Amino acid sequence: MSSTVKLAISTGEPAGIGPEVSISAANAFIADNPNVELTLYGDQGLLQNQSPLPQIKITHIPLVKPNQFGRLNPENASYVLAVIQEASKACRSGEQHALVTAPVQKSILNTPTINFTGHTEFLADLDDKQQVVMMLCGDIPVGWSGLQKPLPLRVALATTHLPIQKVSQAIQYGPLLQTLRIMHIDLQTRFGIEYPKIIVTGLNPHAGENGYLGREELDIIIPVIQAAQNEGILASGPYPADTLFNPVHLQRADAVLAMYHDQGLAPFKFATFTQGVNVTLGLSYIRTSVDHGTALDIAGQGKADWHSMFAALTLAKDLASRQFDRNAPRT
Repeated sequence: MSSTVKLAISTGEPAGIGPEVSISAANAFIADNPNVELTLYGDQGLLQNQSPLPQIKITHIPLVKPNQFGRLNPENASYVLAVIQEASKACRSGEQHALVTAPVQKSILNTPTINFTGHTEFLADLDDKQQVVMMLCGDIPVGWSGLQKPLPLRVALATTHLPIQKVSQAIQYGPLLQTLRIMHIDLQTRFGIEYPKIIVTGLNPHAGENGYLGREELDIIIPVIQAAQNEGILASGPYPADTLFNPVHLQRADAVLAMYHDQGLAPFKFATFTQGVNVTLGLSYIRTSVDHGTALDIAGQGKADWHSMFAALTLAKDLASRQFDRNAPRT
């Protein structure tokens, strides 16, 4: 493995802000990290760099149809998927050390011929992984609820892009236990936390109130936590989600496992103020992403905030560098 960290950026939906935040964040990132090499995957016409730097390269993947910012074109859906596929392939082969993804528009990618429920699931299929875990990482800032220093916040999800009516049936013993296993391993190997502590939410209000408000906690979540503890995983809970997300509880944990998308991501995004990073645990390579959407209403206007992409690049670099340190020969 080369000692130079190489990060692949898939530049996302061409009609959205993905190309803009990709190139803007890349320029700012290289200014702070001149020894990193970035490769942007996408149509080179969308990625014109006003200040070309030798550390920023482009792997050209042509658009199917001409692009118009702010207007989705379903005929470019195959282009978006090709961008992800090529960048992912480079990471799986070891050519690139981590993948950083810009946002895509699910509405034009999920079609009768393409089952696309989200980046996370699509990348898992490309990597031939039966199960991966979506985790958001960020810092709760100083001053929030009296904090004297930033507080790291990591929130993983037991279920991801599902209608709310399907969440309960998707919470099953085997997949939930495997989620805790994946979190435990990746927090150890990629985040360098020797004994990661994971706190688990309940599904129902008040974590079910001993079965009064639902039995998922009694029948599934508590037995899973006990099984994980028997394997040496420092999991605890389930805790009511409405009181869990405050510094008093979060300071004693390295990560939170929430049961469904909005249960975990609503408080996460409120607390981290657009600086959050999406990480996919359980892949054969490192993947990070922005925590926002395509913002079609401001695409192409130079208004897009690129700081989430910058944060995603920073975390990808940090995780890749830790991997270098772990694989370095010992003297």
